[in-house]
Amino acid sequence: MRKVICMLVAVVSLALFSGQAYAQRYLPGMKAVELRGGFAEGSKSPLNHYAGFAVSGYTKKANRWVVGAEYLLKNYGYRNVSVPRAQFTAEGGYYLKFLSDPSKTLFLSIGGSALAGYETVNWGNKMLYDGSKLLAKDAFIYGGAITLELETYVTDRIVLLASVRERALWGGSLSVFTTQFGLGVKFIIN
Repeated sequence: MRKVICMLVAVVSLALFSGQAYAQRYLPGMKAVELRGGFAEGSKSPLNHYAGFAVSGYTKKANRWVVGAEYLLKNYGYRNVSVPRAQFTAEGGYYLKFLSDPSKTLFLSIGGSALAGYETVNWGNKMLYDGSKLLAKDAFIYGGAITLELETYVTDRIVLLASVRERALWGGSLSVFTTQFGLGVKFIIN
């Protein structure tokens, strides 16, 4: 009988106090690896898309440093074909956490990043199918990005991401601003 009472007390205690213990997330010194991808300025035919990889390091104030690389492919229409513009960029930035829920499951962050990389138009081919010549040149590009990111923890080590990003890159021959909408997954490694 004594064992049954002890078991009953243990079960009731766990049921009453289980809501008070929260997972330890956004701790200083944590590191994470993330994969992200999405669409750039809507989805046209063919799709404008991007893919990226980043490493995050968390700070004492629940913010994080981010270092990564990204590939963006954006298509421009010319008569009945599309002319691709590809950008390969490296990123270094800082994200501030400004909103989270009490259970530490959802986090909203805003970040600023410096970007530098290379842009190629039509993969370096200046002549189009009809004999026209492209005036846009391949170039080194530089600039920055502002990102609004929502994170939701699936487990203590797996995080789903949703983001909206505005990039501004100078040095290329085409448009300066690009809006991106994306999803990603982050793995906490430390």
